[in-house]
Amino acid sequence: MAYELVTKQAFLNQLQGLSPKVTAQVMEKVRFLCDDPEPDGDVKKKLHDVQGNIYRLRSGEYRILYTYGKGQGWVMLLGVDNRKDVYDHIGNLVAEAPSFGFGQLPDVADLLAPGIPAADAVIHAAPASASTPLTRRIEPDLLEQLRVPDVFWPALLACVTDDDLCRADVPDAIRNAVFDNVTMPNIERTLAQPDLLVQEVNDLLRYKEGELLGFLLRLSPEQERFVTYALNASGPTLVKGGPGTGKSMVAIYRVRALLAALRKAGNAQPRILFTTYTNALVAYTRQLLQPLLHDDVDYVEVTTYDKIIRAIYTAAHHGEPVMAKAEEQKRALARAIETAVYDGNLLQQKAQQTAIERLGEAYLLEELDTVITARQLDSLDAYLATPRPGRRVALNTTQRMAVWTVYQGYCAQLAAMGKATWQQLRDQAERAVRAGAWADRYDAIIVDEAQDLDPSVLRLLIGLCREPNRFFLTADANQSIYGAGFTWSDVHADLKFKGRTGILRTNFRSTRQIGEAAASYLAGGELDTDDGPDDDATLTPQYIHEGPLPAVRTVSTGAEQCDLLARFLPDAARMFQLGRGSSAVLVPTTEAGRSIAGELTARGLKTSFMPSNALDLTSQDVKVLTLKSAKGLEFPIVALAGFLNSVYPRREAGIGDEEWEEILARERRTLYVGMTRAMRALLVCAPADGSSPLLTGFTAPTWNLGAMENS
Repeated sequence: MAYELVTKQAFLNQLQGLSPKVTAQVMEKVRFLCDDPEPDGDVKKKLHDVQGNIYRLRSGEYRILYTYGKGQGWVMLLGVDNRKDVYDHIGNLVAEAPSFGFGQLPDVADLLAPGIPAADAVIHAAPASASTPLTRRIEPDLLEQLRVPDVFWPALLACVTDDDLCRADVPDAIRNAVFDNVTMPNIERTLAQPDLLVQEVNDLLRYKEGELLGFLLRLSPEQERFVTYALNASGPTLVKGGPGTGKSMVAIYRVRALLAALRKAGNAQPRILFTTYTNALVAYTRQLLQPLLHDDVDYVEVTTYDKIIRAIYTAAHHGEPVMAKAEEQKRALARAIETAVYDGNLLQQKAQQTAIERLGEAYLLEELDTVITARQLDSLDAYLATPRPGRRVALNTTQRMAVWTVYQGYCAQLAAMGKATWQQLRDQAERAVRAGAWADRYDAIIVDEAQDLDPSVLRLLIGLCREPNRFFLTADANQSIYGAGFTWSDVHADLKFKGRTGILRTNFRSTRQIGEAAASYLAGGELDTDDGPDDDATLTPQYIHEGPLPAVRTVSTGAEQCDLLARFLPDAARMFQLGRGSSAVLVPTTEAGRSIAGELTARGLKTSFMPSNALDLTSQDVKVLTLKSAKGLEFPIVALAGFLNSVYPRREAGIGDEEWEEILARERRTLYVGMTRAMRALLVCAPADGSSPLLTGFTAPTWNLGAMENS
């Protein structure tokens, strides 16, 4: 092919709906297009009634919609439809607001409409908004062409409106394929879809016939740059980027680049380790690596870093560890404080005892686990000398001496119980690798989403890598919601990243409005504000997608909150032609999640609370998750709710002002992570009584404040 072929999922969905005869004709035209996409005024023609450089190619009674990069060597397929359908709806190809009736829902209309938010929106019950009839009847022939399993036919054949299709209990991939064949084409929505790379035209036919499951994402020029960035440098490489910038996809393509580099260096059978932090992301990564690497996928081990750590610890200590539960850690701490014998004279001992009493239990546990153990501090002198980035409670020498005494007792208590913490496991595993007790090594290691790694884990992983220049990390410190926090300058110094730090700035996940609103909410609470030495600090984040302003609404009761959610979530799903399962409600506690799920189900919106160990992303229900379990996930429609009837976060007795500020900063980052899970629409439900110190800092014009502006 003279031109690189790229497709959108909408084209693939419409291709599946074509008859075999029409498909063969379209395939020939696509080959013709890849040789020369330039318009000729007849067969290939620019559409002047459409925003942007959109073209159509005639194929009998059908028209192929496409665009291409002049002088850039690529052609992008956008859609294929019957001539009548294309030209009947050509006006709707222009990007515009949804046409269905939000007018009956003044508050929900305000939540989802673009532009300046109204200041007089109020929450009240209202009838459902009007749905739009499908432009083409769903018939058995279409479902057969789309390879829809028979079990879903009754639900789909009964659909006559877009709302029916949103409600249908079918997988989202099937729903999307049907939507693209029975509704008006929408170029704005199509252009917002990810770019899929087609290796050869015949792969389109293989996809239609079910032989090819999918296509690889096409990287942007910015992402592509970092696939081979500093590949032959002398040390490790770090690529940073905010939510939705494609860090994980760059890491996946980096695997292929490393394989090629290792083979070029004479390594015929390289071993590469790809680590991430959850089993769900492990499975997802494996799925993406298979079509990228084919048989070479056997040279790549994909796993969580804690699984490796557990294996190393077990081998070094000749047995499986017994992990301490949270309550056991608290008991060990309480016993350590009770039996502590402090150094110095009576006055010094009393000062140390007072210092421990003034630190909250949770804060002290964090200090022991995430500062001392995680950073592998072996002595009081090392602890006295170490910086504590992210820890706002300053500890002087006397206070640190007290903490160190409690730490020694804490470790002794855990050992007497025969239990260990994860931080201790990681520390011991790293020491085993350093001492040569674990001989297994990798030719290259990729660490995805490294922002929550303990320093001990970073040292362990780089110790497992044969060459430091084959060590690659992606991270976003501002998504760090566990541990004590850190600044990237510390990590740079430890792993010598200077000169090999790159930054991804284009957000491919969320709309500009969501990204800017979340950033304004976090402003002042960032952990990472260093743009790095290799990039222009004046560059600002770039966004691919546009959408409605994220909205904040105050609610006074649980019923009021669920009434709003029960209207907002389905209307947003219809607006973006999505199933109800595309929506997620993120909550601070399990109790709040279960309550909201029950209330929404009672209102006719099928909803399930999903603990992190029982998350089912394929479910067609609205998903309710805790904020922390949503990390690493994404949903088109997100609502943050569940902050009523409980203070979040709760300030326990004895917590000082500096400790409280640190807790608020960490939990503010937690809410930021929750906000940035949203791809297209975001709603925050805040208590009207202002009881949460976190649900503040929402300002116009980045947030749609509605009635909050007058409250």
